[in-house]
Amino acid sequence: MQSRWSDEDARRYSEEALAAGQPAELGLRVYSSRIIGQDPDLVLHGGGNTSVKINSDQGAVIHVKGSGWDLGDIQAPGLPAMWLAPLLKARQIKVMSDPDMVAFLRENLLDPAAPTPSVEALLHAFLPFSFVDHTHATAILALADQDDMEETVARLYGGRVGYVPYVMPGFDLSHACDAAFAADRNVEGLWLAKHGLFTFGATAEESYARMIEFVTMAEAELAARGALPGGPEANTGESDPAFEAALVAELAARQGLGDQPALNFRASPSILKLLDRPDLAEIVHRGTATPDHVIRLKPFPLIVAKGADRAAIGAALDAFAANYRAYFERNAPHASEPKTVLDSLPRAVLVPGLGLFGLGANAKAAAIAGDLWEQSARVILSAEAAGRYAPISERELFDMEYWSLEQAKLQKK
Repeated sequence: MQSRWSDEDARRYSEEALAAGQPAELGLRVYSSRIIGQDPDLVLHGGGNTSVKINSDQGAVIHVKGSGWDLGDIQAPGLPAMWLAPLLKARQIKVMSDPDMVAFLRENLLDPAAPTPSVEALLHAFLPFSFVDHTHATAILALADQDDMEETVARLYGGRVGYVPYVMPGFDLSHACDAAFAADRNVEGLWLAKHGLFTFGATAEESYARMIEFVTMAEAELAARGALPGGPEANTGESDPAFEAALVAELAARQGLGDQPALNFRASPSILKLLDRPDLAEIVHRGTATPDHVIRLKPFPLIVAKGADRAAIGAALDAFAANYRAYFERNAPHASEPKTVLDSLPRAVLVPGLGLFGLGANAKAAAIAGDLWEQSARVILSAEAAGRYAPISERELFDMEYWSLEQAKLQKK
C-alpha cells in the first residue's frame, strides 16, 4: 500500500487551520483523515473513524469523526469536540447501553449543535495518544475474517499490534480495546478480529504511517500465501437491459426501495470469479466482510439465474423475503429488547455469468452497495485463498443489523 502523505499538503492544512482560528493539530487531523478516506482499500462510504486530542486553556478536548461525515472529504465541523476528562471517567463505568452512551457523548460536546460523535469515540478517548486512526482495509479484512488469527497477528507484527477478539462496536468494544492496550502499552496498533485495524501515534504522520505499514505487512502475508486481493477493479462486462427492466419492475412493485429503485451494475474480474464458484450460495451467506456493512448490504444477497424473466425474479424475491424473515425469527428472540423487522428486500443481486447489481432507493445508495460488494468480492476470494472466509456469526450479524441505535432511527421515521 502506497503512502499518500505529503509534507507540503500537511503544512498547508495546518496553516489553513491556524488562519481560521483553529489548532494546527485539527488541520493535520483533517488532512490525514482525508488521505485515509480517499483510499478505497482503507475505508469506503463513511467507514472508519479518526480522532485527535488537543490541550486548550479550558482543558483537554478530543475531536472524533461525527455521524454523517465521510473521511474522504471531511472538514473541521465533521470532527466534533468533546471534553476529554469526563470521557476518561467512563473507564470506571462497566455497563452502559449504547443509547445512553450516545447521550453521554452529546452531553460532553463543546458545541451542542455539533454532529453526534462516532460510537467508537470512547475507544479513541481511552487510547493515550494524540492521533488515532481506524480503517477497514481490504488486506486486513482478508486475514481478520478468519478464525484463530491471534498467533498469526503476533508473528506477523512481532508484538507491535495487540489482538482484540470480536466485540460488537460500541461501549463494550471501548473497554475491550482499553484492556488490550493495558496488557501491553508498547503496542502501536490494535487488530480487531472480524472488524478492522486501529493505529495511533504522537503525530498525525506517525499514526498514518503505522496504518500504511501494517496494512502493507498484511498484504505481504497474503502475497506469500498466493492470496493478495489487489486493488479496486473496473467493470469488464456488460449488463442485460431486459434483465434490468424486469428487476426494476419487480422491486418497484414491492415498494421497499420506493417507486423508482436504482441499480448499479458491476462485472469486475473478482466479482465474476466469485460468481463462478460452485459454493457461491454458501459462501455469500456466511456474512459481510466487516460488521457495519450489514447496515447497507443486508446479511446476504439475492442470487438469480442469468436470463431470468420477471416471473422468475419475482419468485426469487419471494424466496429471499422468506429467508430473511426466517433469519429475523431465528435471532430476534435472543435480542436484549424487542426488535422491529426491517424491509425484506436485498441490497445486491448476484447473477452468475453476468455480474452483480447493487440496489438502492436512489443512485447513490445503489453505487454504495456496488462499491462495498466489489471490495467484498476481493476480500472473500483472498480470504478463501489464504484459508477460509469466516466473518462474524449470524447472531452477531443480526445484532449489528438490528442495533438499538439503528432501531431508534427506524422508530423516529
